[in-house]
Amino acid sequence: MAKKEETAVTPTREDNYPLWYQEVIKASDMAETSAVRGCMVIKPWGYALWENMVSGLDEKFKRTGVKNAYFPLFIPLSYLEKEAEHVEGFAKECAVVTHHRLEKSEKGLKPAGKLDEPLIVRPTSETIIGESMANWTSSYRDLPILLNQWSNVVRWEMRTRLFLRTSEFLWQEGHTAHATREEAEERTMQMLNVYTDFVENHLAMPVIKGRKTESERFPGAVDTTCIEAMMQDRKALQAGTSHFLGQNFAKSAGIKFQTRERREEYAWTTSWGVSTRMVGGLIMMHGDDNGVIMPPRVAPAHVVLLPILKKSADNSGILEYTHKIADALADTTYHGRKVVVEIDDRDTGGARGWEWIKKGVPVRAEIGPRDMEKDSVFMATRDCAPRDKKGVKREEFIASIGDILDGIQNNLFNRALAFRKEHTHNIDNREDFYRFYTNEDGNRIAGGFTNAHWCGSAACEEKIKNDLSVTIRCIPFDSPREQGECICCGEPSSKRVLFSKAY
Repeated sequence: MAKKEETAVTPTREDNYPLWYQEVIKASDMAETSAVRGCMVIKPWGYALWENMVSGLDEKFKRTGVKNAYFPLFIPLSYLEKEAEHVEGFAKECAVVTHHRLEKSEKGLKPAGKLDEPLIVRPTSETIIGESMANWTSSYRDLPILLNQWSNVVRWEMRTRLFLRTSEFLWQEGHTAHATREEAEERTMQMLNVYTDFVENHLAMPVIKGRKTESERFPGAVDTTCIEAMMQDRKALQAGTSHFLGQNFAKSAGIKFQTRERREEYAWTTSWGVSTRMVGGLIMMHGDDNGVIMPPRVAPAHVVLLPILKKSADNSGILEYTHKIADALADTTYHGRKVVVEIDDRDTGGARGWEWIKKGVPVRAEIGPRDMEKDSVFMATRDCAPRDKKGVKREEFIASIGDILDGIQNNLFNRALAFRKEHTHNIDNREDFYRFYTNEDGNRIAGGFTNAHWCGSAACEEKIKNDLSVTIRCIPFDSPREQGECICCGEPSSKRVLFSKAY
C-alpha cells in the first residue's frame, strides 16, 4: 500500500471538504471568527485580496459611467414596508434597532430611549437609495442615475461559514434608474457581463450565465440574471447577480419624471452586487491540500523571495543580491499593477516556504550562495507541486515574470474549466437524475451540474428541491431550444436548465 503523501492542510479535500475549507482559511491566515456570533475578522492577507477585487471591479464599473456614493447603514422600517415582496424576502434576516442609548441599572446596562420607528440595519439598500433617487429626479434630463456603493450589510444568518455566509459581510451594490425599460434591461445585462469578465479573467473562475427562475429571483425584481461557478466539491456557487427591477421600486419610492412629451412616468431601475463570497469561491475553486492558490491578477503579492541565510555567517551578500532582484521586479508591471514582492528573511528554515505555499503566493524563489554564484534563483510556482522547482537565470526570471504569472493564471482557469466539463452531464431520465444526486460516498458530495429538461412548473422545482436539496441554478442563456420531457413530471419541455446542489 502506497504511503499517503503528507499535506500542509488536514483534513484533505477528499477526507472532509467543509472542514478542509475552514482549515485552508486558518492556514493561510486570511480570516477568523469574531466574538460576535456569525461575524468574521478579515486579516491583512485576506483583506489585501479583497482590496484587489474592489480595485479591479471599481475600475470596470466607472468605465460604464457608474459613480460611487454612500448611503446610511440604517433604514426606517416604513421604507421596507413600501415594497411588500421585498420586505417579505428579507424579513427573517433583518437586524432591528429599537433603542438609541444605554442606561445603568442594578443588573448592569440596559437599552433605553426607545425609537419612535424601528431602524433596520441595511440588508440591501434599494429602498433607501430609491428615496434619494426620487428627490433627485423630476425630468428625463436627470436620468440615467448610475450609482454604486462599497459597504457592509447585515443579514442575520442562522448557519454561518467564513466568507461564504456571515451575518455581516462586505460587498458592493449598484443601483441605477432609467427613462426606458430597454435602457434598464440593457444595463442589467451590461453589469452581468462586467461581473463575468472580472470573475473569469481576474479570479480565473469559469462561470455559466443565465436567468433565475421566478422562485429564485431577488425579492421584488422582475428578472434576476446570475453567474454560477462549480466548486471542487461539485456544488454551485452564485458568483454575482444583476436584477432588472422594472418599475416596482420606483413606484414604492416615488421615482417619477417628466418625459420629453411632458408626461409623468415612473423610472425603470436595476440593482446588482457581489460580495466577499467571491473570496470563498476563489478558495474553494483553486485551493489544494496545501492551502489556497491565489490567481496572480488579484494576489496580495506576486512573488516571495526566500534568501537562504546561514547562522554565524556574513549574509550581507545574499541579502544585497535578494534586494537587487526585488527592486528590479518592483519596477515591472503586471496587468496594470506593479509587481508586488515580499522578502522573507526570517530564520525559520523550511517552515518559511510552507507558510507561503499555504498563503498561495503565485511565485516562490529561493536564493542561496550557489544561486548567487550562478546569478540565478531557484523558482517554484504555486499551481504546481511544492517540490517542482527549477533554477532560472536572474535576468531571465525578471524579464519573464509577466509570462510566468500569466501561465499560472491561465492554468488555473483551464484546470477549473476542465473540472466543470468533467462533472457536467445531460440527464433525461428521472431515475438517473435522482441517483446522480443521492450516491453519496463518505464526505464526498454526489453529482455536479446537470442540464435537464424542466416544464416550468414551480411544483416540480419545489419537489426536486425538497427531495434532493437540488435547485435550478439558472436557465442558461446559451441553452438551445429542444424538445424534451420534464425531469420531474414528464410533461413537455422546450429547454434544459442547470441543476445543482449549491452554497
